[in-house]
Amino acid sequence: MNVTTSMLVLIASASAITPVTLLASPLTTASAKTEQSQQLTQLITKAIKNDANMAQISAQQRAMQETSLGTNSLPDPKLKLGVGGLPTDSFSLNTDPMTTLSIGLMQQFDRGDTLDLQQQKGDIQATAIGIQHAVRELDITNKMTQLWLELGYQQSVYRTLQRNHRLVTELANFTKTNYAIGSGEAQDLLQVQLQVVKIEDKLQTNLQTQHRIMAQLSEWLGADWLTTQTIIKASNQLSWQHLNQLMPRLTATTQHYSLLKQHPLVLIANSAISANETQVAISQQAYKPQFGIEVMYASRQANGMSGKPASDLVSAYLTMDLPLFTDNRQDHHYAAAQYQVGAAKSQRDLLLNQMNAKVNALLVERDNLSQRLSRYTTTLLTQAKARTQAVERGYQNNTAQFNNVITAATDELALVIEQARIITDLNITNSNLASLINGFDVQPQSLQLQHSTTINNNNQ
Repeated sequence: MNVTTSMLVLIASASAITPVTLLASPLTTASAKTEQSQQLTQLITKAIKNDANMAQISAQQRAMQETSLGTNSLPDPKLKLGVGGLPTDSFSLNTDPMTTLSIGLMQQFDRGDTLDLQQQKGDIQATAIGIQHAVRELDITNKMTQLWLELGYQQSVYRTLQRNHRLVTELANFTKTNYAIGSGEAQDLLQVQLQVVKIEDKLQTNLQTQHRIMAQLSEWLGADWLTTQTIIKASNQLSWQHLNQLMPRLTATTQHYSLLKQHPLVLIANSAISANETQVAISQQAYKPQFGIEVMYASRQANGMSGKPASDLVSAYLTMDLPLFTDNRQDHHYAAAQYQVGAAKSQRDLLLNQMNAKVNALLVERDNLSQRLSRYTTTLLTQAKARTQAVERGYQNNTAQFNNVITAATDELALVIEQARIITDLNITNSNLASLINGFDVQPQSLQLQHSTTINNNNQ
C-alpha cells in the first residue's frame, strides 16, 4: 500500500504550527495581531468596567475621605445649666442674693496640630485605598491575558487536530478500500481507525477546555456575555512591546527595585509608612497642653444688701491640661507609634524582596522556556519530520510496520502541540512578569495615574 503521499500531507498539516520566534509567530500577520490585540484590550477594558470590586474600592475610598474630613473639626461644645447658692431651708430662688440660675458653654481644643495631622493621616489612607484600583486592574489584566493565551492555545491545537482528523479520515478510507480489494491488512485498517477515534476524543477534550475558559471569562464580562458574545479569535502569543523595552534593565542585574518601587502594592506600603509617621507626629502632640474655655452667665432673682435687684454675673475660665506625668501614657504611645513605623518599613522591604525574587524566578523560567523553544525549532521538529519520512520509506520497502508509520506521525504531532504549549507558557510567564513591573502593552487608566502619585516618594 502506498501511503507516502497521504502521510506527507498529514505531517505537513500537523506542522502548521511552525517554529516561531520568541514572542511572535511568523504565521501571524501584522493585521491579525493588531486585531487580536484590540479585541483583548476591549475585553480587559470591559472586565475592569464591570468588576464589582472596583466599585467597592471606590466606596471605601470615599468613606475614608469623609472620615478624614470629619476628624479635622473641634468636638461639639458643651452646654451647662444649673442652679447655684440655693438655700436649703426654703429652696427659694429670690430670698438669697447668692442664689443664681446659670447657663454656660464649654469648648475643648485638641493638643497642638492634632486635628490637622489626623486629617493628613486620613488623606494618606484614602489615597492608599485609591491605589488599590491599580492593584485590581493589574490583577484583572494579568488574569484576562492568561485566559486569552490559554484560549488561543486551545484554538490553535483544535485547528491542527481538525486538519489531522480530516486527513487521517481520508487515510482510513484509503486503507479500507485497499483492504476491501485484498491489498491491505486488517490490523492496518484497525490501527488507522483507532487513530481517528483518538483524534476525535482530543477534539472533544479541547472543546471542553475552551468552554471552561469562556466560562471563566464570564467572571468579569458577566454571565450574559456567554450568550451574547461574538466569535473570539484568541492567540497564544502577544507582541510584548513594552516588556521587551524593559528587558535590558531586567537582564542587567538581579536587583530590580527601581522598577518594583512603582508597583501599586509598593506604593500602598509606602503610604502605610507615611500614615504611621504621621501617627508619630500625632503622638508628639500629646506632650503639649490641651486648652479649653468656659463662659458662664448667672442670673440672680433676689435683691442685694441695698434692697435693689442684684446684678447678674458673667464668668469666663481658661482650662489647661498639663502633661506632667508623660511616662505613664504619652511615652508608651509615642514608642508604640515609632515601632509601627519600623514594622511598616520592614513590611515594605519584605514585599520588595518577595517581588524581586519572583521577578528573578520568572526570568529564569523565561530563559529556560526560550531554550526549549529554540531546541524544538532547530532540532526536535526537524528530527521528528525526518523520522516520519524514514518510517514511511521503510513501510514502502516492507522494512517497517504500518503502526510504526502511525506512531511516528503521532509523535511528530505531539511535538508540534508541545511546541505550542511552550509558546503559551512563555507568554504566560511574560504576563506574570509584566504584572510585577507594569510591562503590559495595555495600560488601564489607574495604572497611568499611579505614576503621578507622590505619596511618600522619599520613603526609599
